[in-house]
This record gives sequence, C-alpha cells and structure tokens, in this order.
Amino acid sequence: MEENEPYGQEQTNKSEDAIITIGNDPVMQSAIDVLSILGSKNQVILKANGNSIPNAVGVANIITEKMLKGNSKVQKITLDTVSAAGIGRMTSTIKIILNKI
Repeated sequence: MEENEPYGQEQTNKSEDAIITIGNDPVMQSAIDVLSILGSKNQVILKANGNSIPNAVGVANIITEKMLKGNSKVQKITLDTVSAAGIGRMTSTIKIILNKI
C-alpha cells in the first residue's frame, strides 16, 4: 500500500495471522482496530513506512503496555530501507509482529 493510504488488513497464508498496514490515522483509533483483530487472531503483523513508522510503534506500545498488558508481546521488530526505482530516494519501513499470549 502507499504511504498516504489508511491502514488495512491483509490475510496471510496462516489462519492465525493478519497483516495491518498503519497509515497516518489517529494512533488510538488504529490501536482499537488492531485490538479487535488481535482478539480473533493469535498474531498481528503491523507494517508501516516513512512518516507512519512512529504511528506503528505507538500502536504496538498501546496494545502491549496498556490494553493487553501481560497478555501480549512484541515478538519481532524488523527495520529496513527500500529505494524507489531509479529515483535514488530511500524510504524506511518497519514490521512489528505482535503475539497474543
């Protein structure tokens, strides 16, 4: 998804996973949406790029430290940088894997 698109849900091959792309929507609204998905799934993968990375980190913190404290954890955080084709611009990306305990 593009950076300016709102977050969305994309199913993965595993039935217990969901991929959520975090955009520039309000962090608390995104956290509540992720919480509802995490209620029915065992694992949620948050993805963001560019200016949306702080929002994804905020959502992960709200879920693991406030809403599901003791019942969820961050399994893995992956930071990467991708370059736009031929332009030479670099864009940072993040992938945060949240697990329900």
